[in-house]
Amino acid sequence: MHQFRARLTPSARRRQAAVALLVAAGLAIAPAAPAAMMAYPDPGVVTGSTGVHDPEVAKSPGGNYLLAHTGDGITLKTSTDRTRWSDAGAVFPNGASWTHAYTNGSNHLWAPDITYVNGRYYLYYSASTFGSNHSGIFLATSTTGAQGSWTNQGLVIESNTSDSFNAIDPNLVIDQSGRWYLSFGSFWSGIKLITLDSSTGRRSGSELRSIAGRGGGAIEAPTIHYRNGYYYLFVSFDACCQGASSTYRVMVGRSTSVTGPYVDRAGTAMTSGGGTEILAGHGSFHGTGHQAVLPDSDADALFYHYYTDSGASRLGINLLGYDSAGWPYVY
Repeated sequence: MHQFRARLTPSARRRQAAVALLVAAGLAIAPAAPAAMMAYPDPGVVTGSTGVHDPEVAKSPGGNYLLAHTGDGITLKTSTDRTRWSDAGAVFPNGASWTHAYTNGSNHLWAPDITYVNGRYYLYYSASTFGSNHSGIFLATSTTGAQGSWTNQGLVIESNTSDSFNAIDPNLVIDQSGRWYLSFGSFWSGIKLITLDSSTGRRSGSELRSIAGRGGGAIEAPTIHYRNGYYYLFVSFDACCQGASSTYRVMVGRSTSVTGPYVDRAGTAMTSGGGTEILAGHGSFHGTGHQAVLPDSDADALFYHYYTDSGASRLGINLLGYDSAGWPYVY
């Protein structure tokens, strides 16, 4: 059940009122999308355990939410209503020694992606160190999602210092024909896409497609979401992980094929730096990004993290609407 409201800052309300007066006077053209697009909403109200980084969420057949995020052994939280969140332990409470070659011996694992499909949870997760592309993406599965119930299924893809890509920030997407793909990537040559075997969740074949990039610039955290004939590729641009100085922002492009090409609202290819901004930091909400999209009963829900003025990372949740041209906006 949707139990939060988007809140506009006073400056945002003033901008909306000014546009409304201009429209009424015939001096401006009314926007094609709802007024919420004129300024970014604050995160919706969430309660309980809301300290997260790189959140990803799945919904069980029973209607409960399971959230996984960056942390030692991959941290878990649960909710029954998408508003109040409780700690639920870790995927690997006893550590993950098989990742230590990528983490310099640490059990701190990054940017999980979690999906409930075929009666089980599939969790892809990253092992790396900051600023390095000696990285690995691994898979774990569980029928319940509970701490201690997860089985490591091994390495899916890795990158080394000789590669032009970085194997972190995975996201599973299942296309409308039932084919499985994994998007991933951070900096270097951008966002990549590989094919998976749906029976195992592991890599199938050797093809590596490029679907977005900024010429080595800051782009990461891909999420591909299908709606009404389009695959939408959401990514985060700019700086993460710098507390209140973070400049993360959510960008989007779309394609009629899961493999691309993806273009933004202006028609610029995402492989050429394209992307339409739909959410950025504002007020006391800094570095909004590492987004995930969950189709839910009321709307598509957008999950992300942001930083407070003190630099703490927190869970953000809003809803997505789609304008008359089919482009998403946050409310």
